[in-house]
This record gives sequence, C-alpha cells and structure tokens, in this order.
Amino acid sequence: MKAADLAVPAPEPGDRELDAALRPKNLDDFVGQERVRKQLSLVLAASKIRGRSADHVLMSGPPGLGKTTLAMIVAAEMNAPLRISSGPAIQHAGDLAAILSSLSEGEVLFLDEIHRMSRPAEEMLYMAMEDFRVDIIVGKGAGATAIPLELPPFTLVGATTRAGLLPGPLRDRFGFTGHLEFYSVGELELVLRRSAGMLDLKLTSAGFAEIAGRSRGTPRIANRLLRRVRDWALVHGIETIDARTASAALDMYEVDVRGLDRLDRSVLEALVNKFNGGPVGLSTLAIAVGEESETVETVAEPFLVREGLLGRTPRGRIALPAAWEHLGLKMPRNAVAAAMLPFDEDDDEQ
Repeated sequence: MKAADLAVPAPEPGDRELDAALRPKNLDDFVGQERVRKQLSLVLAASKIRGRSADHVLMSGPPGLGKTTLAMIVAAEMNAPLRISSGPAIQHAGDLAAILSSLSEGEVLFLDEIHRMSRPAEEMLYMAMEDFRVDIIVGKGAGATAIPLELPPFTLVGATTRAGLLPGPLRDRFGFTGHLEFYSVGELELVLRRSAGMLDLKLTSAGFAEIAGRSRGTPRIANRLLRRVRDWALVHGIETIDARTASAALDMYEVDVRGLDRLDRSVLEALVNKFNGGPVGLSTLAIAVGEESETVETVAEPFLVREGLLGRTPRGRIALPAAWEHLGLKMPRNAVAAAMLPFDEDDDEQ
C-alpha cells in the first residue's frame, strides 16, 4: 500500500468487507450531517405514514462522506430491497431500461456518480422518475415504434460528487436534495469510537483525537487510518492506543498532523522550493512532482485549497502563507506579493 493512498477516499479491495461492516444501518446510528439526517428522516417518516414510496433523493458532496451509506439506510428504513448501479455503467438507454423494467414495487435504486450517465439514458430517466413509465423504441428509422412500459413506483437515490454537472431537468425531478459537508474533528471522533467498538479496539480519548485530526474531515479516511493504527499497534504488541501510538503509526504512513500525505507535501514543497511560491501552471507543477496533471488537480488540490495552503489564480497555483508555515519556512517578500493575486475558482491555467 502506498502511503498516499491512506488519505484518498477510494476504498481498497482488502477493506471493502470492513467498510461494509462499519456502515451504520439506520439514521439513529449515522453520525454527523445533522441537518441532512433530520430532513431525510422527515421525508422517510412521511412516506411510511402515506404508505407510498419515498420521493427521489439526490445526495451530493465529496467522496467518503456517506452518500452510499445513506442510500442503504433509505432502503432499510423503508423496508425495501436495494438495487445498486452507477452512472458510468449506464452508457445506453437500453442499459437503464433493463434495470428499470426489473424493479419491484417500492424498490430503492441507487445510482452512484449519476452525473456520468449518458445523455440518452438521462432523458429516459426523466419520464421514469416523473411518470413511472418508459418508452421502448422497437425498430429503426421510419418504421420505429415506441412501446410504453409501465413501471412500479420506486425510489431513486442518486449520488454525485459534482452536482453542477447534473442537467437542470434531472436535478429538478428529485424530491429531496441533500449536500453532505466535511466532518468536524469532534464528529470524526464519534465515528471512530463507534468503529473502535465494532473492531474491539481500545483507544484513549487522545488517541481518538489524534486520528480524527489527521482524517481530512472524511469518515472513510478516518476508518482507514484507524485500521492502519490497529495494525501498527498489533505488530508492536500495544493493547491500548494512545496519542503517542497513533502519531507514531500515522507518521510511518506519512500522514502528518494536518492530514497531508506524500503527494500533498510534494506539491507544496515543489511550489515553495522550486518555484518560490508560484504562480506556476498546473502541468508544470505536475511534472515537478512526477504525477499526472489530473492527479494533482483532483486528488491533492481540493484538500490543499480547503486548508488554505494553496491558491488558484489566473496566472497559476501559488503557495499561501499557511503553506510556508506548515513546512517550517519563512515566506519571502516576493512570495507575499504573489499570494495577494486575485483568486479564480474557474481557473483553467495549465
């Protein structure tokens, strides 16, 4: 395992069974996202009182915050079966028609990364969500015939990491939309306490705080770091994990006190040491750290920007004062001037 992988929300094959076991099974056990949890609870409770399928639900937010878990909870709370698919797997309208036609009444259909679904499938989904009907086209050209197919009432739960890419007509057909936010350290400690109990681990309060503080506000990362700390403690014969043990374990995996991994620090060090704090183009920065531009932009940058360590300007990426401080370096005057450049969230500088 690469050290950088510990701070990337994508699950690893060996951890999938544990991830599934650690997922909360109902809203009462779900930690954090208080606003979304209360709103969703009300939607589901009202649906059960009416005796009808719940409204379609859209969950948006960064990876690892609980979108898939909430989809499973929706099915569990409604006592309904769950069908799981994803946007990239539905590239033709026929793929979606096959899934929809096999749904049973009240079933929950979860589509992960729904924004990556093909346009023909999206257009078919409009009618399915609103009228519970799809038109199957038989034949081609002038002889083509549309055969209407009635669908049983179902609940669609869509998840997306990029809600802005969803077309308006699709977004408007969801009865409830919830945006998941990053977790606070206190909320992550609650997640870790629950997971530690299920894994039969003993941690001190300081041990929980140490892991939570390095988890980048993401429960999936927190649970992954907990397992790596568990492994380190097991090998070293330590029964109770305290802050010192957790710190030593995570230092070995190159996850620092702010949750930065090897790639994050490489980006900051290249900006500071090779380019005097920037500005520098994305492709040049990627070459300097030996990674693809897409990797730097999608894996490292979001966290660094959120932490106030890196800025995106019309002229390129720059290291902010907090980056110099985190690396233990003094910020030169010309870097101060660069840090005062206007930011541009839609910067396409390469």
